[in-house]
Amino acid sequence: MGLLTGFPDGFEVGVSTAAYQIEGAIAEDGRGPSVWDTFSHTPGRIKNGDTGDVACDHYHRWPEDVALMADLGVDAYRFSIAWPRVQPTGSGALNRPGLDFYDRLVDALLERGIAALPTLFHWDLPQALEDQGGWLSRSTAERFAEYAGHVADRLGDRVHRWITLNEPVVHMADGYAFGGGAPGQALMFGALPVAHHQLLGHGLAVRALRERGATQVMITNNCSPVQPASDDEADVAAATLYDNFHNRLFNDPILLGAYPEFLESLLGDVIRDGDLAIISTPVDALGINYYNPMRIAASDSDLPFEQRPIEGVPTTAFGWPVVPDGLRDLLVGLRETYGSALPPIYITENGCSTDDGIGDSFRVDYLGGHLGALRQAIEAGVDVRGYYIWSLMDNFEWAEGYHQRFGLVHVDFETLERTPRDSYRWLQTALQERKS
Repeated sequence: MGLLTGFPDGFEVGVSTAAYQIEGAIAEDGRGPSVWDTFSHTPGRIKNGDTGDVACDHYHRWPEDVALMADLGVDAYRFSIAWPRVQPTGSGALNRPGLDFYDRLVDALLERGIAALPTLFHWDLPQALEDQGGWLSRSTAERFAEYAGHVADRLGDRVHRWITLNEPVVHMADGYAFGGGAPGQALMFGALPVAHHQLLGHGLAVRALRERGATQVMITNNCSPVQPASDDEADVAAATLYDNFHNRLFNDPILLGAYPEFLESLLGDVIRDGDLAIISTPVDALGINYYNPMRIAASDSDLPFEQRPIEGVPTTAFGWPVVPDGLRDLLVGLRETYGSALPPIYITENGCSTDDGIGDSFRVDYLGGHLGALRQAIEAGVDVRGYYIWSLMDNFEWAEGYHQRFGLVHVDFETLERTPRDSYRWLQTALQERKS
């Protein structure tokens, strides 16, 4: 059986990136500072003192990167739009050169037969908005909807599917609860308003996009199947609690129009009348980013749960366990949980970091295993429409700097030379076979 045999007609295969991780050019053509510019320039925050100032220099080298995607043969490209490049302070005047950049990128993709799938927010909040409270402030949700409308006004004639937010759970946890990512706040449970305001921003943005004729709008959530570390009652309860925070906090309000009961009580008066109706404005698809399952035990620390290692499986260079069957289990579990409320699904990120160099056989095995698990989920009746690999090329991997390499394309960060890896050639062959 070929790698892509057995997938439905029209099934998309694509690659994903994010603006701050690849664009560079942080102070060019009117771009304003983002929280990640501030965070990465704060000593001790990023491994080796790395920053995204240059990253992959995609802002200047985008024609080369589009050519790489065309040569690879992918159906679509998921990228993110840098809010501070379009609207430097997060409100008010637009930055025309920033919009022009994305305009050129979309045109070039379409000319090569590659569908454009923009994500409107992939964690690079304009610093000016963070200075006014960031996602702790309800007004940021309103500003986000305005920004979404501006982008749709410019690109909506050619972009037919939009992603509002990328992994709001990760942005809340790393950025506001634990402080490991921008903006670097460590509020623990005090970060919960960030969840609600991101979801509210999503709902308002869906409505703004619909008003401008958008026919397909979705959100991307990071989801993991959760297993208790043992049959002990305390571990089972801790795993259920973790599942509520990691998965259901961001899926239930969108798909069911309600928070898990105990989380709603924790949010208190942050939720206003009518908010959940906005948040549950229907979406056309759900993006899922999957990397690994979570094994959870009870804890006496500041959090009532803790992660335990999953033993007996390979691990990536990041130390993440490789469990392809977890993708199948996650998708089947989502269908069982949400039933008819579950829209079609796109796997908007899946991939691994490796130390293999150009000959990345580990990545080939990883991707092949996950595509096999995805095929099983589809055979079990889950409506999955596409699979996007993280990532097209090595990039600035947030707090890890340039240490972790996820790319189908190797990037030399001294010269910025791009070199396709064996996994790129492997996928290229599979895509050619599918078309023959």
